Amino acid sequence: MRLREFWLLVDEVLGSAHGRELTRELVLRGLDQRTAMQALDDNVEPRTVWHALCDELEISEIDRWGADARRPAPPRA
Repeated sequence: MRLREFWLLVDEVLGSAHGRELTRELVLRGLDQRTAMQALDDNVEPRTVWHALCDELEISEIDRWGADARRPAPPRA
């Protein structure tokens, strides 16, 4: 997953304003108590950050990939 794809999914699945706020404010257990933004700044793979964000928010595997049925789900690291 590229960083651009990460942000597209944030906007689509979480909503642009709400999703961006969550990436800045929500501390994620799966990322060693960092926010998504902190993890991305620390060069954590975007797909790892996306999975951690979705896991924390309890977003189902089906819903976390947005409306595009052709979009492949990146595997967990």
